[in-house]
Amino acid sequence: MNEVLVTGVNVARRFKQGDVWFDALHAATFSIRAGDRIAIVGPSGSGKSTLLQLVADLDSPSEGVLSWPGLGEPGSLRPRHIGMVFQSANLLPTLSALENVEVSLRLVGDATEPVEVARAALGKLGLDAIADKLPDELSGGQAQRVGLARAVAVKPRLVLADEPTGQLDQSTAQRTMDALLQSLAGSDAALVVATHDSAVAKRLQTIWLMDYGHLTLPKPVDAS
Repeated sequence: MNEVLVTGVNVARRFKQGDVWFDALHAATFSIRAGDRIAIVGPSGSGKSTLLQLVADLDSPSEGVLSWPGLGEPGSLRPRHIGMVFQSANLLPTLSALENVEVSLRLVGDATEPVEVARAALGKLGLDAIADKLPDELSGGQAQRVGLARAVAVKPRLVLADEPTGQLDQSTAQRTMDALLQSLAGSDAALVVATHDSAVAKRLQTIWLMDYGHLTLPKPVDAS
């Protein structure tokens, strides 16, 4: 069985708005293994982003226990071990597409030729022609794919994508998913995508359902 990268036991997250507390995530128990391809499906506001932020160590649970046995210690997981792709590409506006990818490699510090590795990552996503362009010169689809290249260039063990196609038309969304899956082909990296798009979810092997903060996992297959 594949190595366990992340586990969560009764993980909950509560937020306060004014004088009112609300539960964004209720006692979720789950694990993510090497090679997993998981879609977290649910409507906007159902808790998908909250769960991804917790798994990415961008937030801390209010209750429960999160651990990263196959990745490392909290505070040192990104971008070396966890690559994060946001709904908005969040590119640095004064840097070219190539430089935006190069930044992640320099943060990790173990790429001997960061420029060439960054260029190769863009090439795998069909972005050779826009390497020297600034973010405001890119289309939405191009910017999102640059964000993907930045996340996967360091070869993390886990890639988390939060509505990566949410702002794209259906054709561009499918091409973006093609690029993401192709960039991870042949590796044991796990991929978790939060989406409300059923066409995107169908591209992945496992579906987790989120509804008002409640996480429902598929029932295990009975091998008897």
